[in-house]
Amino acid sequence: MIAELGHFALILSLCVAVAQSTLPLAGAARNHAGLMTLGSAAAIAQFFLVAISFAALTHAFVVSDFSLKVVASNSHSLKPMIYKISGVWGNHEGSMLLWVLILALFGGLIAGFGRNLPPPLRARVLAVQAMIAVGFLLFLLLTSNPFERLYPPPANGNDLNPLLQDPGLALHPPILYVGYVGFSIAFSFAVAALIEGRVDAAWARWVRPWTLLAWSFLTGGIALGSWWAYYELGWGGFWYWDPVENASFMPWLVGTALLHSAIVVERRDALKTWTILLAILTFSLSLIGTFLVRSGVLTSVHAFAVDPDRGVFILLLLIIAIGGSLALYAWRAPTLKGGGLFAPISREGALLLNNLLLTTAAATVFIGTLYPLLLEAVGGGKVSVGPPFFNATFIPLMVPLVAALAVGPLLAWKRGDIMGALSRLKVAGAVTAVALVLCAALAWGRPILGTIAMGFAVWLAAGVVTEIAERIRLGRIPLRQSLARAGGLPRSAWGMALAHIGIAGIIAGAAGATVWKEEIIHVMQPNETMEIGGYTLTYDGVQDSRGPNYLTRKGLFSVSKDGEPVTKMYAERRRYLVGGQQTTEAAIYSTLAGDLYAVVGDNDGQGGQTVNVYYKPLVPWMWIGSTLMVLGGFVSLSDRRLRIGAPSRKRRKPAAAQPVPAE
Repeated sequence: MIAELGHFALILSLCVAVAQSTLPLAGAARNHAGLMTLGSAAAIAQFFLVAISFAALTHAFVVSDFSLKVVASNSHSLKPMIYKISGVWGNHEGSMLLWVLILALFGGLIAGFGRNLPPPLRARVLAVQAMIAVGFLLFLLLTSNPFERLYPPPANGNDLNPLLQDPGLALHPPILYVGYVGFSIAFSFAVAALIEGRVDAAWARWVRPWTLLAWSFLTGGIALGSWWAYYELGWGGFWYWDPVENASFMPWLVGTALLHSAIVVERRDALKTWTILLAILTFSLSLIGTFLVRSGVLTSVHAFAVDPDRGVFILLLLIIAIGGSLALYAWRAPTLKGGGLFAPISREGALLLNNLLLTTAAATVFIGTLYPLLLEAVGGGKVSVGPPFFNATFIPLMVPLVAALAVGPLLAWKRGDIMGALSRLKVAGAVTAVALVLCAALAWGRPILGTIAMGFAVWLAAGVVTEIAERIRLGRIPLRQSLARAGGLPRSAWGMALAHIGIAGIIAGAAGATVWKEEIIHVMQPNETMEIGGYTLTYDGVQDSRGPNYLTRKGLFSVSKDGEPVTKMYAERRRYLVGGQQTTEAAIYSTLAGDLYAVVGDNDGQGGQTVNVYYKPLVPWMWIGSTLMVLGGFVSLSDRRLRIGAPSRKRRKPAAAQPVPAE
C-alpha cells in the first residue's frame, strides 16, 4: 500500500509540474499576479509530492519489501542498514527518483527564498524548472517506474553491487546529484532571461549563489568519488579519465567558467551573452552525463541502465532541452544589449582568459569521451581513448591557467598594469624559485615533471597569499591595522583564496602520486619484509573472518621506520555471500608526506600471498585541497552580499512622448 501511495504521489507531481510549467509563463506574459504566484505554490507542492514518493521507496528498501522489482534486484535482507538505505539510489530507478527529488528541491528553494526576485522573472524561472521536471517524471513513469511490482515476490533479493557497499559510495551520488541538478537553476535563470530579454548586474547577483552552491557540491561529489576509487578499487589510482568520470568533470569545468563570468556581468555589465551561453552549456553537459550513465552506451560500475528504450527517451529529452535552449539563445541573444568595454590586460581580460581555457579544456574532454562512441555508432569500429590522450591535451591547457591564476586577481578592473602586477609577485617568484631548487634536490634522479608541477603549485599558493597581503596592505601599515583590514575583507575574497589554494594542493598531491610513486609487487611469505618509501613492511600472515554479508581474508602487516614500530595495517579480500563477487579493501597508512598503500592478491598455494605495495608521496594533499575548494565555496556563499542581496533593478521610465492607449 505504501508503494502504491508513492507511485500515486509521483503521478500527482507530474500533474503539478505540467501546471507549473505553463500557467506561470502565461501569468508573466500577461502580468497576471495570481498566475505568477501559482508557480511558487506549485513548486513547493511538487517537492512535497516527490519527497513522499522517495520516502515510500526508502521504506521499501528498509523493510526489504521484495515484492518491488527494484528492491529485489538491488537489496538483500543481510545487508547492513546503511547499505539498504544507499541501495535506494544504488540503481537506475532509485537514482533517477533522487535526481527528480533534488530538481524539485531546488524549485522549492527558489519559491521559498527567491522572494527578492521580480515576480515575472521568478515565475519564468520556476516554469523552466518545471519543464525539466516534466521530462524526467515522464521518463520515470513510462520507462523506469521504481514501484513496479514483482509477482511472485522472491524470498530474498539479489543484493547490491559489492563495490557500492561502501560509506564513500553511500554519500557520493547524493552529493554529486546536488551539483549536477543544481546547475538546472542557472539554466532556468538563463532561459528566463532570454524570454524576458534582459540580463544585468541584478540577474548575475541572483544567479551566482545558486551556481556557487551547485559548484561546491559537484566539487565535493567528484572528490569523494575519486577518494573512493583510490582506496576501494585496489590499484592505487584516483582518476582514470573514465567516461563516467568525465561526465561529471565536463559540467564542473564549464560551471567554473560560469562562476567567473557571472562576476564580470555583476561588476562590469560585460560578457552577458557569453554568461548566458555558459549557463545553458553547463546544465546541457549535466544532461549529457545523465545520458551516458543511463542510456546503456557505457559499461561501468557507475552506469546503471542497459535498456536501449531508456537511452532513446533520454536522447529525446536532450534534443528538446539542449536544442530548444540553444535555438532560443540564437534567436534572443543578439537582442541583449552589449556591456562595458575593457582592455585585454585587465581583471575582466584575465577572467575571460580563464573562461576560454576552461571551456577549451571541457571541449577536449568532450571530444575524447564521445568520439569512440560516435565512431562505433557509425560502424567505424572500436577505438580506445585513454589517459595518454587526455593528459596530452588537458594538462597543456591547465599550465597557462594556473600561471595566470596568481596574476589575474592583482589586475585592476577595466584596464590593468601587467608589469605592476608582476612586480608585486616578486616575493612569490622568489619563493617558487627556492621551492624548485629544493624539489629538484630532493627528487634528484626522478622525473622532472614532478618538480615542475610542484613549482606551479607553490607559485599559485604564493600568488594567493600575495593577493591577500596586498588587500590588507601587509608590511605597509601597522600590523594591527592590517589585521583589522583582514577582518573586513568580504567572505567571498577568503572563499576565493581557499579555493585557489585548494587547487595548489591538488596539483601537488597529483604530481607526487603519479610522478614520484614507488611500487613493488611481490609474493610474500609470513615474516618476510620489504623496503619502500623509507618504511619497512613485514608480512605477518592472513586472518579469516566474517562480516555481515561477506567472508573476508585479511593480510596483516607491521610497519616500522628506522627500526621503530609505526603502525599495523590490514588489507582485505572480501567475498560476498549472495553473488560470490570479490572486492579488495586496501590498507593505507597516511601522513602529510604521503601514503603507504598495500593490497593483498591471490594465494600462491604454498603459504605465500601476492602483495601489491605502493608509496605515494603527497597524496593527502589532494584530499586536503579538495576539501579547501569545497570550503571556499561555502565560505563565499556565506558572504552577506550573496545571502541577502541583489541590487534593485531600475524601473524603466515610460517615454513621455508616447500617448497612453485607451483601455
